[in-house]
Amino acid sequence: MSSAPTTPQPDSIIASVGQSARHTASPRWRRLGPTASIGVLASIVVSLLAASSAPTPLYAVYQQHWGFSPITVTVVFGVYAVAVLLSLLVFGKISDHMGRRPVLLVALIVQALAMVVFVTAGGADALLTARVVQGISTGAAVGALGAGMLDIDARRGGFLNSLAPTLGTAAGALVSGVIVQYLPAPMRLIYLVLLGVFVLQALAVLAMPETVTRKPGALASMAPEFKLPRSVRAAVAIAAPVMFAVWALTGLYAALGPAISRALVHSTSVVWGGLPLFVLAASAGLAVVLLREVATRNVMLIGIGALVLGVVITLVSIASGAGGTLSVIGFFVGGAISGFGFGGGFQGGIRLVVPSVEPHERAGVLSLLYVVCYVGLGVPAVIGGVLVVHGGGLVQTSREYGVAVIALALVALTGLLLSGRRAEAVTVVRPEADLPREVAPAAGCPQR
Repeated sequence: MSSAPTTPQPDSIIASVGQSARHTASPRWRRLGPTASIGVLASIVVSLLAASSAPTPLYAVYQQHWGFSPITVTVVFGVYAVAVLLSLLVFGKISDHMGRRPVLLVALIVQALAMVVFVTAGGADALLTARVVQGISTGAAVGALGAGMLDIDARRGGFLNSLAPTLGTAAGALVSGVIVQYLPAPMRLIYLVLLGVFVLQALAVLAMPETVTRKPGALASMAPEFKLPRSVRAAVAIAAPVMFAVWALTGLYAALGPAISRALVHSTSVVWGGLPLFVLAASAGLAVVLLREVATRNVMLIGIGALVLGVVITLVSIASGAGGTLSVIGFFVGGAISGFGFGGGFQGGIRLVVPSVEPHERAGVLSLLYVVCYVGLGVPAVIGGVLVVHGGGLVQTSREYGVAVIALALVALTGLLLSGRRAEAVTVVRPEADLPREVAPAAGCPQR
């Protein structure tokens, strides 16, 4: 005897429809897979660093319009680094608790506001305000961005963590210089372009899946502390001096490079002002690509060697007299070699530390590494600006700054050599093995 067919109950129908809707309609606006997501995150790093270097070619224009001194230029540059530093200390670990997406969305909105302040700026005070707002946004974002790329694909994420900052720094300096020199609204257009980029990237973040599960303690994580997991302390002790030295060199090229370049070529073109930083950063990006298969400790040794050689060539070129063809060529060749050292040292430091970091520690550890970088970037540059005005002038200050960078590099080399077997314990030949084997499934980003 056959049983009567069961009639579905209204409650069960509603429940099944609701469940189906959640599976089909809800993800419809989140279609980015792992490759697209990691590309979005890398592009945000590029645009943030491009925005940070975009004002570099404009400093001479600002001086002409607003009449401030060279020391104000380095203060404007240094206050950005200080803002990034403080933001890293306060917000560096918050994405480990709240998730990557919310932090990035807020950071991009704040970065867009900074572009608006740049566009409407009418003096040095507004410029300083824009740099502070920009620095706070960048500091909050970089840890979440680096950790998010590692969450999605550890191997590619480690590579992009080294490459994207150099590409952004190079692009910002050159594109800004070209726009300022050849296109209308020189003091506004570059910031309007970046404003549009940040809005589009915020929309892209909305289409990304979250890569880490939330956990309590977000407010507590905002208390500044220099705390490292025990597993990475030895690696950070080796990497930190190298990363400090190479970012101090970047501070030289960002703060004093435009003035040195224009003095050597006797030109007021803002393209020449942005070219030194572009050469340095582009060469750093090339180093990241060419050295990606080399053992981590060897990468750091190559980076330190190139850094010292490049700075020596740069100092000789500056000392040989402004205006000579050889001095101009030597200055840019030295910058390219130094940039290769920057790329090697920065990549080596990242690769040395990352393998020992757990997923929920990534943003915090990467943020502390960036603290080291931005202290190296900002403090020597501000001191250099003071010395240009109250010390021996541009050439003498450049010489002293370069000697200090060489001394830092030699300290880093000493620490690396003394580390011996301890460094070898966390070093392997290929970056694929440098990083933990955590690759996102093809269908989407990992959920933790």
